[in-house]
Amino acid sequence: MAKAQTSEVFKCTAEQLYKIVTDYSKYPEFLSEVKKCEVIKSEGSKKLVEYHVSMVKSFSYRLQMVENYVENGVSTVTWDFISGDVFKTQRGSWKIEPEGSQCRATYEVEATFGIFVPGPIANTLVSVSLPNMVSSYQKRIQQLYGK
Repeated sequence: MAKAQTSEVFKCTAEQLYKIVTDYSKYPEFLSEVKKCEVIKSEGSKKLVEYHVSMVKSFSYRLQMVENYVENGVSTVTWDFISGDVFKTQRGSWKIEPEGSQCRATYEVEATFGIFVPGPIANTLVSVSLPNMVSSYQKRIQQLYGK
């Protein structure tokens, strides 16, 4: 199983970051590997989201997202793998909490691949993409909020 985690301070409010994280259809605008992302089904705080991604090869998968926004508190977005052609399992979370005029976000993901991928390569695929993703979110905040 490949795992990765990071905790970063973002120059925006927790609410602003939460809105970016949960605006799935906009992901292709700032996450270069995401070619398409759409909400297939929405029921309250649960959303079935389909991702079309290109990293080494193109593939798609569906995640069940569960959103929990808490004003002036700790908000979370968690997910579990539903279906797809590369992953066997995938689960993760965003935990977003106010930190003064900014916010701290902790991102965690763990995945197993449905195709044979040696452990060191799997860990590299998951952990190397993490800094790029965080940087993309930082740039998106700058783009939307000028911070």
